[in-house]
Amino acid sequence: MVISQTPVRISFLGGGTDYPEYFRKHGGATLVAAIDRYTVVTVHHLSQFSDHSLKVHYSKVEAVESLDAMEHPSARECLRLLGMDKDLEIHYVSNLPARTGLGSSSSSTVGLLHALHAFRGEMVSRVQLAQEAVYVEQHLIGERVGCQDQYACALGGFLRLEFRVDSTVNVDPLILPASRLQELQERLLLLYTGVQRNAHELLSEQIARTESEENAEALSKLKALVQTGLAALTGAGPLREFGELLDEGWVLKRRLSTRISGEWIDNLYHRARKAGAVGGKLLGAGGGGFLLLFVEPDRREAVKEALPDLQEATFSFENEGSRIIFYHP
Repeated sequence: MVISQTPVRISFLGGGTDYPEYFRKHGGATLVAAIDRYTVVTVHHLSQFSDHSLKVHYSKVEAVESLDAMEHPSARECLRLLGMDKDLEIHYVSNLPARTGLGSSSSSTVGLLHALHAFRGEMVSRVQLAQEAVYVEQHLIGERVGCQDQYACALGGFLRLEFRVDSTVNVDPLILPASRLQELQERLLLLYTGVQRNAHELLSEQIARTESEENAEALSKLKALVQTGLAALTGAGPLREFGELLDEGWVLKRRLSTRISGEWIDNLYHRARKAGAVGGKLLGAGGGGFLLLFVEPDRREAVKEALPDLQEATFSFENEGSRIIFYHP
């Protein structure tokens, strides 16, 4: 039996520029951090008394005779990539609901790849896990996904990611004093809207507008915010500036597609700002999921009271990335 543990992530700035439809022409950059909410994946041999070849447990249970019969796309294509097509049972467990903008699908893909490699007795780098996860999701499954989630979930930590036109990715860990990082964490509020959505479906308009260059100006400004955000975090000034950049980024991101926000989400954000939030954003592709807000500590309770229907998810930053937490071959 092998068990992997892989974090999910929160994205701050630059989202949208990590899609190949954009960065292969213009280059991209994002600022992202892993958090201590996890996807746990267990891989073990099927019982010798099983009457099927493969079994996968997630929100449903699949027991199939062949890889082609498996419905779970990530499990199916990860197994196909590594040439493992029989006598395996896989279990997924997650701290938070899926399809909510935290990169849980990439966390699951990275975690399964890590567990499968370990099951075969192979040690692989976290960068390789990220690269393989990108390949599985973009090429084997054909999902509309970017590239930041796989790297953030695999590597962990607080990262500046640069996506180059030649499709290579440069990873820069953000170096901050522990006190500054704690100061930032105390000003972040993560709230669940209660809405799960399919990012692949939501992104069709955004990707089409990106390919036609309609989003070029907004994406260029979103990319530039990454460097400005780094300066705000690593400088000696008040962190409020970083919260204001989140607000600027959210305004720009809403221009990428009509499906990112809506009257209901806009009202939530307006109420949060009126109650004292400096800035924030809806995580992931939009349409629901988690709302991330930057709130000074003395306004935190007021903002939560202004959004009584939203449930808080507490978290801390996480530095370990994907790891094997149990190995018994």
